[in-house]
Amino acid sequence: MKSIRELYRIGLGPSSSHTMGPRYAALRFLSRNPMSKHFKVTLYGSLAATGEGHMTDVAILDVLEPVAPVKIVWQPKVFLPFHPNAMTFTSYDQDDKIQEEWTVYSVGGGALAQNGEDIEKQLPNIYPYSTIKDIMRWCIENGRSYWEYVDTYEDEGIWDYLDQVWEVMCASIKRGLNADGVLPGPLKLRRKASTYYIKATGYKGSLQSRGLVFAYALASSEENASGGEIVTAPTCGSCGVLPAVLYHLKKTRKFSKTRILRALATAAVFGNVVKTNASISGAEVGCQGEIGVACAMASAAANQLFGGSISQIEYAAEMGMEHHLGMTCDPVCGLVQIPCIERNAYAAARALDANVYSSFTDGLHSVSFDKVIAVMKQTGHDLPSLYKETSEGGLATEWHK
Repeated sequence: MKSIRELYRIGLGPSSSHTMGPRYAALRFLSRNPMSKHFKVTLYGSLAATGEGHMTDVAILDVLEPVAPVKIVWQPKVFLPFHPNAMTFTSYDQDDKIQEEWTVYSVGGGALAQNGEDIEKQLPNIYPYSTIKDIMRWCIENGRSYWEYVDTYEDEGIWDYLDQVWEVMCASIKRGLNADGVLPGPLKLRRKASTYYIKATGYKGSLQSRGLVFAYALASSEENASGGEIVTAPTCGSCGVLPAVLYHLKKTRKFSKTRILRALATAAVFGNVVKTNASISGAEVGCQGEIGVACAMASAAANQLFGGSISQIEYAAEMGMEHHLGMTCDPVCGLVQIPCIERNAYAAARALDANVYSSFTDGLHSVSFDKVIAVMKQTGHDLPSLYKETSEGGLATEWHK
């Protein structure tokens, strides 16, 4: 497995696969063609179908247009074989001759692939194990926890990086709680985080707790939808789940920053395993690969904070993932707003429930996390394309009826 730095990416929303990925691709292409006289960028499949709502064209134009004119070609009905999120960059010289043509794929979480292979594969594998079963065995044999697996194999700068990740997560929540008004796009969707926060403070006990978790998840997700700075956890569209859970637990249970950073490391182990063995791309496996994985990560993090065993942490993550199996990605108008924002709030609450449920057990259960990930991958491949970030089915079409 690669470094968890490749999972937790700091950047601007609203989409890791449709905004971050294309922006990174444009930067790479421009670095090789700085003297081009004009560019053409062809967007295919899911990237074209919902690219306008995700500001894909804006992300590309912001990089290339200051250098030379850019033509964007949209091909939503054309799916290239490797991945639904494909794009071809073409550069031209002053005689209108092609200098370079590059087809690249945005495979989720801001990651890129070319020639049927992840560009990240050029990066070294720093972890010896990439399944939870093997990682659990390593933990048991060495008397260590999941976060210590990260500490053992990452470089010494990983804790500074996770500290930065945590600061960005907290900042996105704070900005979101103080923001009002309408989110960008044709839906005219009003921000809800500040209202939920105010209402939650008027309650006591469990109602207040649940309302605050909703508010924090909404805050981060609304910041993402408005193009604000967030952390992929594991994607932009699911960026509100893990921060909401950890922010809430830090404020209510007074966990130290050190423990929060360790929980982030544990969450990353589970997210990284999914990214390595299945997918975190909504365009490839549906929203189960985004919200489902985010819920699993948050469930594991919460359970560790409350002193869960190796097995209980794995069980919490398994429940967080299992009960999102089959979730479609059908954003209304191609925006990361409906149902995405609301799903973040619900998944954060479900993560806390998974933590509690697992805490009542000894951690033994029938279906392992690894098996659920295998099922999620197959389920995602079995889903028709209209349910995988194309806005051609499900809620996206019901909206227009």
